[in-house]
Amino acid sequence: MLADELLDAVGVLRRRLKRLAGRPWQSTLTGSQVELLRLVRRRPSVSVADAADELGVAANTVSTLVGQLTALDLLHRAADGSDRRVARLTLTAPARRRAESWRDRRSALVGEAIERLDADDVHAIAASLPALRRLADQLRAGEGEVTRRG
Repeated sequence: MLADELLDAVGVLRRRLKRLAGRPWQSTLTGSQVELLRLVRRRPSVSVADAADELGVAANTVSTLVGQLTALDLLHRAADGSDRRVARLTLTAPARRRAESWRDRRSALVGEAIERLDADDVHAIAASLPALRRLADQLRAGEGEVTRRG
């Protein structure tokens, strides 16, 4: 089945990259903390409410995570300039450096592996990216359906 094959291939890629590139965050962080840091890295200045929505958790859960990560000097929380009730999240400088270094290692490893592929495989991977993004969008849209059906 296509879905199983895709999940298997993506799983192998993720596991091998973890083994080769390591992880950017302390091994003592929880999965939820790491997810929030990844989200803030991708979307600097995301609000607590938007982060909660994207992660599929309650806003108070994100607020708890923010408090924990702020205490570890990994996350900065600031009031929005136009609406003081809204909190905006950014990575601290040390967290940003760590994440960028890790991203650079992962990109280099994948880039080197891609260079060893033949041109047809490189073209097939490049051609599949728009469809994979649309698949991710469908899964994101489906999260609301699963939550509503509960």
